[in-house]
Amino acid sequence: MSDTRRRVKVYTLNEDRQWDDRGTGHVSSTFVERLKGISLLVRAESDGSLLLESKISPNTAYQKQQDTLIVWSEADNYDLALSFQEKAGCDEIWEKICQVQGKDPALDITQDPIDESEEERFEEIPETSHLVELPPCELSRLEEIADLVTSVLSSPIRREKLALALMSEGYIKKLLGLFRVCEDLDNREGLHHLYEIVRGVLFLNKAALFEVMFSDDCIMDVVGCLEYDPALVQPKRHREFLTKTAKFKEVIPITDSELRQKIHQTYRVQYIQDIILPTPSVFEENFLSTLTSFIFFNKVEIVSMLQEDEKFLTEVFAQLTDEATEDSKRRELVNFVKEFCAFSQTLQPQNRDAFFKTLANLGILPALEIVMGMDDLQVRAAATDIFSYLVEFSPSMVREFVMQEPQQTDDDVLLINVVIKQMICDSDPELGGAVQLMGLLRTLIDPENMMASTNKTEKTEFLSFFYKYCMHVLTAPLLANTAHDKISKGELGIEVKHKLNCLKDRTFDLFMFSHCLTDLQEGSTKINPVCPDNFQTAQLLALILELLTFCVEHHTYHIKTYIMNKDLLRRVLVLMNSKHTFLALCALRFMRRIIGLKDEYYNRYIIKGNLFEPVINALLDNGTRYNLLNSAIIELFEFIKVEDVKSLIAHIVDNFYKALESIEYVQTFKGLKGRYEQEKDRQSQRLNRYRRDARSMDEDEELWFNDDDDDDEGEAVEKSRMEDDFSDSYGKYMEAKKGAANGANGANNNGKAAVIPPASPPAITPNNSSTSSVKTVALPATPVVKTALVGLVDYPDDEDEEEEEDEEEEQAPRKRPRLSS
Repeated sequence: MSDTRRRVKVYTLNEDRQWDDRGTGHVSSTFVERLKGISLLVRAESDGSLLLESKISPNTAYQKQQDTLIVWSEADNYDLALSFQEKAGCDEIWEKICQVQGKDPALDITQDPIDESEEERFEEIPETSHLVELPPCELSRLEEIADLVTSVLSSPIRREKLALALMSEGYIKKLLGLFRVCEDLDNREGLHHLYEIVRGVLFLNKAALFEVMFSDDCIMDVVGCLEYDPALVQPKRHREFLTKTAKFKEVIPITDSELRQKIHQTYRVQYIQDIILPTPSVFEENFLSTLTSFIFFNKVEIVSMLQEDEKFLTEVFAQLTDEATEDSKRRELVNFVKEFCAFSQTLQPQNRDAFFKTLANLGILPALEIVMGMDDLQVRAAATDIFSYLVEFSPSMVREFVMQEPQQTDDDVLLINVVIKQMICDSDPELGGAVQLMGLLRTLIDPENMMASTNKTEKTEFLSFFYKYCMHVLTAPLLANTAHDKISKGELGIEVKHKLNCLKDRTFDLFMFSHCLTDLQEGSTKINPVCPDNFQTAQLLALILELLTFCVEHHTYHIKTYIMNKDLLRRVLVLMNSKHTFLALCALRFMRRIIGLKDEYYNRYIIKGNLFEPVINALLDNGTRYNLLNSAIIELFEFIKVEDVKSLIAHIVDNFYKALESIEYVQTFKGLKGRYEQEKDRQSQRLNRYRRDARSMDEDEELWFNDDDDDDEGEAVEKSRMEDDFSDSYGKYMEAKKGAANGANGANNNGKAAVIPPASPPAITPNNSSTSSVKTVALPATPVVKTALVGLVDYPDDEDEEEEEDEEEEQAPRKRPRLSS
């Protein structure tokens, strides 16, 4: 088990009164056959071994401490404690313990503390008198019995002793025998005493007594005793209602007699608790906790027995989806499934998971798709309740089914569209069903409960599906009610004028029912050209806007695309003209959420469409009234000012400040103007900071370029000087070397010596006709050096260097004459 809510540490108290850690594991509460009761089991998270197996005893005092600790004593000098990792897990196990013991989970200790003086007093009673002595069960002693039962209710110990006495002597059945006698004799005094006795026995809060009193042969007599309340002039007729008026309907015949008996018993006990017994006082709130637990466990047994009968449930769903099934029969089937789901809420989480998975496998969602589209209001209401149980259990299961539905040409058959249409067509003037369905839709489209899904693409896939196939159905009433009025995109006028003739004979069809959109009252100073005056329609539009506002907050990309494509905000702001202030506030809230995102795409859309105009018109129409609409509009502009949304501030000040500057009871609009001026000053300073005189800039650039030229020239001169020095020194060296080597043959070498270049070339003048020839003789010094170097040292990379140098030589302008030599 990986649920961190159930992760606990088990501690035991040692002889030195210190807590010893017995290990860490996960706790569960299940029925253990060997212990004959609901028990707490803790299995080690390391190897799954059993760390703790403790039966929840009805008489053990459990105590909850510090929100995450449960402490109790198993036996003398053997104390145990469970320390939970999370508060939710502690609360869950604590509720289970309280259910078994019939206690209120709001308490921090399950057993009432015993008054020491009372305990000492009972310790003095001899062992032989361990039970309360009951008077003989006779008509003449009924008053005495009633006084005894009433007197022990204030003492836990005496209540316990009286319960033991009633069980040991079979006293209950004797009392019920006296009831039949008194009723035959019409003995009203005796019947009133029996009412007090039976009521007091119920308040003893003992499951063992309930088993006797609620058995088939006793329960109707118990109900009969409770009919004779002394405070009533005439007795109630509860038995007549249970036997004649209340009819047990079997939508599918139940063959299991034990199951049938359990259903009858649960219904009757629930009737006793809810109808017959008076509302307990503050001092009696815990007296009937065991009765609540008795009903709870009965429902658990009923659900488990029905769930195990596969033939029964299969037949139920087969008839529910069969087109040949009569409407009355289908209504009974839907009501049965609804009650079945309601009973399932009593199951433990793991059992409830198995229950709803069973329903899903049997086809509960396709069945709902059929019955939610029926005309019968009762059937639709019951189907809505079933759908709410499923959505609450697993929104992902419902989303998965919806996306797997075959995509037919008619989107109306999709389950979510069926739900949306039922919300739109709710005939209840208060739209109670529509409010419920809107909450379910919000749960389905809430990305927060999609994140935990193992399927990481669920959010993207479902939202794409919803906006493609369902959003147009949801927004249809809104678009229909605002279709004939568009806020002017032209002049930025403040007062929006409308002609009166556009109000005449205008109605819009709203799916399966129609609402008149303009029901203006005579003498009204506020003209509502398109907004419905029908209160029910206004409520519906408010619900749709609430859902769209939720989408703006949670569906950033999809809703933005939809708003832009449909120009939705413009249509919504038409509702600012509604005479229903709550609808105008819904429209304003929608815009406020959009602006609250501080998204520049939205801001540009608002500016381009001049969508502040209807808001400012509403503010001006509201006048000096200090109401919620006034405050909400001012808060919108205050947000823009505080968050310094520059594009919106500039738009508002440029186009609307003249109309708003007279509003001085708040400083919001003057603050907007101040922000606007500050931004203008800031931009001016930014421009001035980088602006310079054009002539000085040119001088600077020229100086910079001159510096570069000087650097380049200096480098070229230095390089030329070094080359000349090298050529000069090397020429002298080669001349000396050759002169020494060829001294004997001086006459023959005179011609060759004549071609040795001089130390420096002769001066070149424009008028010197021998310029080209001198140049040709002087320049080959460089290749001669190269040849000598290659002969001296031969490096492996010299070939590459030679090729590069040859290329350089070819590219160098001063070496070109060598090619013609």
